[in-house]
Amino acid sequence: MREAPKSDATPVNQLAISGNACGPAALLSSFRSGNDAWQRAASSLTGTTDREQLGQWIRLHGLLPSETLKGRKRWTNAGINVEDLVAATNEMTRPLYLPAVIHEDLFTRRGETQAALLRRTHQRLEKSLSKGIPPLLSLRRFALRGGKWIPLQGHFVTVTAVPRKLGNDEMSFGFAYLDPWGGKRGQGEFRLPAVPVLAAAGQPAPCLEALVPTANIAKKDVRAGEMTVVVPAAVIGRW
Repeated sequence: MREAPKSDATPVNQLAISGNACGPAALLSSFRSGNDAWQRAASSLTGTTDREQLGQWIRLHGLLPSETLKGRKRWTNAGINVEDLVAATNEMTRPLYLPAVIHEDLFTRRGETQAALLRRTHQRLEKSLSKGIPPLLSLRRFALRGGKWIPLQGHFVTVTAVPRKLGNDEMSFGFAYLDPWGGKRGQGEFRLPAVPVLAAAGQPAPCLEALVPTANIAKKDVRAGEMTVVVPAAVIGRW
């Protein structure tokens, strides 16, 4: 397995400050579990508790104007989106002379098969870990409601381990992650979707499925009998 440089780092608990602080919490978990250079980013925040460090990050970087949503701040009651989290991260780490992070969506591109998407996802995660910065993964739960796939909730986690290599014929791979909801560790799996999620009948799904049974992503919003899938939507890191 390709593991985070400091795999025993204590995960950050978003609930220390807010139920919608998964983005900042996942980012600080990434810094804590990264190599020495990225750990400097975590220690640059004053305070000794999750609440103090998250509060400072939100005040300095989360309450500035959004890069993508006119008239809104980066961090709101709905949390923070991928683009704003990338901008805030680079804003924070640039004075520390750390390299910029980037993001990429995890949906099939023109001509890309599901199997190729699985390999691309693995490559991005493995490469970021190898560069010393555990990647942030944006997960989103969808439910099939009234014949349409409805997004219920998004959540950021920090990926801390993936296989070093993935064979061309493999249709899934496991991963370890830090979940900011409660500040706990989890195990998951990426696989080709078992159902045509986000696709019309007879069409292939444009995404992967993430099996994260212990993650509390919109479980309370799922109605009895509904089909529901967690989709890896985007990744933030270095590759």
